[in-house]
Amino acid sequence: MSNRMVCREASHAGSWYTASVFCRHAGYTYCGACAAHAYKQVDPSITRRVFILGPSHHVPLSRCALSPAEVYRTPLYDLRIDQKVYADLWKTGMFERMSLQTDEDEHSIEMHLPYTAKAMESHKDEFSIVPVLVGALSESKEQEYGKLLSKYLADPSNLFIISSDFCHWGQRFRYTYYDESQGEIYRSIEHLDKMGMGIIEQLDPISFSNYLKKYHNTICGRHPIGVLLNAVAELKKNGIDMNFSFLNYAQSSQCRNWSDSSVSYAAGALVVH
Repeated sequence: MSNRMVCREASHAGSWYTASVFCRHAGYTYCGACAAHAYKQVDPSITRRVFILGPSHHVPLSRCALSPAEVYRTPLYDLRIDQKVYADLWKTGMFERMSLQTDEDEHSIEMHLPYTAKAMESHKDEFSIVPVLVGALSESKEQEYGKLLSKYLADPSNLFIISSDFCHWGQRFRYTYYDESQGEIYRSIEHLDKMGMGIIEQLDPISFSNYLKKYHNTICGRHPIGVLLNAVAELKKNGIDMNFSFLNYAQSSQCRNWSDSSVSYAAGALVVH
């Protein structure tokens, strides 16, 4: 039995973002400024645990998966995984274990690690993280995971980060929905995204599912969003009041022709009263 600690390397540093945070580079060039609006809401003095829910881009998953690592490396400092919460989640039998390779290949959680480290820097020895890779869940599974995680969401010392882009538009994404009444293509994309954002702000998981069925908007983190909305719905049943509002919206480029492509980004914050 080895005593060596399993560390997940910052595998996308130097490509998706620079190893010396926070210069703008690759992935952060497009979404960095938008994401910062959400991280500005973080209060490091009360946050002791950071749950990060990200979609799986590379491996087919029908459930959620937990990391085999104990530590996630970032260009700032190492982030410690909360082994007690992980143990409690394992006991439910609802989680798979992802391989270290899968973990390091996936960018959806990693892109939030330097931001988390920066936002929590003043209390860096006082918090842990709970990374959860979310698969292509059915609506009933989104409900189950939402119910399971709702008790953690209710705790004010827990921060939840939901990783998602919005519309991936263009032939390379095989998604070219266009409502000509909105004007140029990028305006149609913005209208479509903001319709979805408005529904998320209503905190109604069923309305969000119906929106996705109707428009098939290519929101890569639709399942993590669905889990969060179901966790919120569970807490609302218990009389806990919450509200969600979007703080910023951006597109990687403005599409005007069928040969163009873009990815949309949005930053929002859920406040539990």
